[in-house]
Amino acid sequence: MPQSNVRTSAPAGPGPVRERSRMRWTIVGFSALGLTIAYLDRAAISVAMPFMSKEFHISSAVQGVLLSAFFWTYALFQLPSGWLLDRFGPRVIYPIAVGWWSIWTALTAFSQGVGSVIVFRLGLGIGEAPVQPANVKVVSRWFPRRERAFASSLFDMGQQIGTALSVPIVTALITFSGWRTAFVVIGVAGLLWIVGWKMVYREPEKHPRVSAAELAHIQSDQGEMVAAQNAADDPEASWRVLLRNNQVWALMTGYVFRSLAGAFFLTWYPSYLLDDRGFSEAEFGMVGAIPPLIAIGSTVLGGIVSDRMLASGMSTNLARKIPIVSGLALSACIGFSPFIESNVVVMTVLTVSNAAHSFAGAAILSLPAEVASSPATVGSVAGFQNFGSQLGNLTSPIVIGLFLTFGNGSYLGPLLGSAACCLISAAIYLFWVRIKPVTPVSALASATDSDPDSHPDADSASKGASS
Repeated sequence: MPQSNVRTSAPAGPGPVRERSRMRWTIVGFSALGLTIAYLDRAAISVAMPFMSKEFHISSAVQGVLLSAFFWTYALFQLPSGWLLDRFGPRVIYPIAVGWWSIWTALTAFSQGVGSVIVFRLGLGIGEAPVQPANVKVVSRWFPRRERAFASSLFDMGQQIGTALSVPIVTALITFSGWRTAFVVIGVAGLLWIVGWKMVYREPEKHPRVSAAELAHIQSDQGEMVAAQNAADDPEASWRVLLRNNQVWALMTGYVFRSLAGAFFLTWYPSYLLDDRGFSEAEFGMVGAIPPLIAIGSTVLGGIVSDRMLASGMSTNLARKIPIVSGLALSACIGFSPFIESNVVVMTVLTVSNAAHSFAGAAILSLPAEVASSPATVGSVAGFQNFGSQLGNLTSPIVIGLFLTFGNGSYLGPLLGSAACCLISAAIYLFWVRIKPVTPVSALASATDSDPDSHPDADSASKGASS
């Protein structure tokens, strides 16, 4: 939506010049905390599943359905979530989403069987649908392009932190109070986050703690994005443009295959270690969090590498793609796991695979802002991309459950399939995705001053996104 009555440059007149503020880092910190809570909520069931399956006598095939149920509504509501974020903004939509999902997480404690667990997971999926599009939208509004991969890595750390915390926290709560208590405790955390978000978040042009210098820095290399700020404000027209943009389909398809591989760590990973590799509950509690913990640093490293490449003069296309393709290719090492006897070596391979998968994440999450023709469509593009992610997430646990049911509990097929999906995703990002070059705001201003007809409009920006 176009902004009105907002600051776009330093105020004129006498008075001291404010130094560049750093409010954007506080904002992305709250985004990271929101995603941490989201992943803690959604990953809790994978840690609790071995205990729930004993109480409710759930087969492997049905466990796959339960682990997948969250993603049914999570995927379905990605597209409307992106539109809502573009229409009403993260300040309004994000806390509503967190409140909704926190309630449904706590309600899981009252499950009486498979049917009720599915209902509560469906409710959780609706609430968490806006979280990634919201974070992508926040970064696109608060950071210049040369900082977006690093900023995306900071909020994406929440994915690994939440997953890692779910292992010791949920295991400890289950050990001392039972699996039902775990869902109540983590459900309360989200309600506390809402208070902080409402106090801190505003759009950068309206934030009282953002100096003119920081605002100028944020907008410094957004180029066509700033020029098209007031373009494409018709949601229906925007969606028509998006559906015709082959790069939107490229982002969505690439994420489908990436998530087909990555969903293993969110769903069947605890059961693999406990049931197939013979880990005890105590051993799992000690080492199960290692892959997601290592992935935290890997996520940040991927963002730093991508932004450093961009700052060095490398094209945006290469600066984003090199971390993505190399990370996904290395992540395919998960396919060696079934052929390894040593649990120590298996944990090493799983840790490398998950870390490499996360290394690619920050650059991928920066892509919607690179492809979108204006700020008015970033949330929608992110919604399309994350819709692809959730198609993979909802499909993977069901397919793995069927493999286990008809393959006598063997993880050979699922792990080899995960490796293949990593390589397919890498190929999609390498050969299909194309990213428009950076055009600094200063260059646009110079072009406009010399030739008033040269100012890019929404159509030219859209063509740039599709080229």
